[in-house]
Amino acid sequence: MKTQNKISEIINLWIVDKKQYVKTSSFSAYMLLIENHLLPAFGNRYAIEEQDVQAFVFQKLDDGLSQKSVKDILVVLKMVMKFGAKNNFWEYVPFEIKFPTERIKSHIEVLSRSNQRRMMNYVREHFTFRGLGIYICLSTGIRIGEICALTWNDIDTDSGIIYIRKTIQRVYVIENNVRRTELIIDTPKTRNSIRDVPMTKDLVKILKPVVKIVKGSFFVLTNDSKPTEPRTYRNYYKKLMKDLRMPELKFHGLRHSFATRCIESNCDYKTVSVILGHSNISTTLDLYVHPNHEQKRKCIDRMSKIL
Repeated sequence: MKTQNKISEIINLWIVDKKQYVKTSSFSAYMLLIENHLLPAFGNRYAIEEQDVQAFVFQKLDDGLSQKSVKDILVVLKMVMKFGAKNNFWEYVPFEIKFPTERIKSHIEVLSRSNQRRMMNYVREHFTFRGLGIYICLSTGIRIGEICALTWNDIDTDSGIIYIRKTIQRVYVIENNVRRTELIIDTPKTRNSIRDVPMTKDLVKILKPVVKIVKGSFFVLTNDSKPTEPRTYRNYYKKLMKDLRMPELKFHGLRHSFATRCIESNCDYKTVSVILGHSNISTTLDLYVHPNHEQKRKCIDRMSKIL
């Protein structure tokens, strides 16, 4: 693949074109990958060969990036390459990039049942709007951006449904060579993430008297017209965990804890997948469905009985 233009020039043309079609949050993610990885590695070149990309992949893995992160970078590179071919800068020939076999699957960290009960009891007994957000996340599995964007209008205690229609996040913005960040409220990450999540009876019981006295357009976590952003709420959560002497757990672990409790309760996997807003059931299965020895033994016993 050769061109009379530097790769950085082709990338800049792709950026202008791509910005017209994608969400602000997606465009922001692309820009971060381009600025932090693709431009430093390939920007000053006039050609990219398969061996260059393969070496780039190994270097990024050695630097500590996960395979998923590196593959995300390659997705952007592939889009740039297809754009270049479409505009006659080069001929597009797919690279065959190899990754080392991942022998150890990352472990999903969750709250124990006792710690989850303890946290939910604490929130009930020491009510604050921010604490209520933790309870909602543990009861519904919604993401941090979704709870930060949730308003009282999104909660229907009569039908017992929370409507997930938006998310909030801070994105990276480049305008006229000026770099800044901006807090935006947008639709959730995928079409499947737009969903209706049933509430537990306990959650309805907590929310019913509250929704009668609040303003529908206000955000749940602040009970105000201004939202809190995920970074700020994550800091609140970390302090709460420390105050309760809970083991360290990322905020996303609340979502993992909810999903794990659903699986432990023998909920069918497709329903759990829909509640979580996963794009497909395989994501749910890969993350949460790992049969233990007892489950495997019961499976073998059932099989032997039919013989």
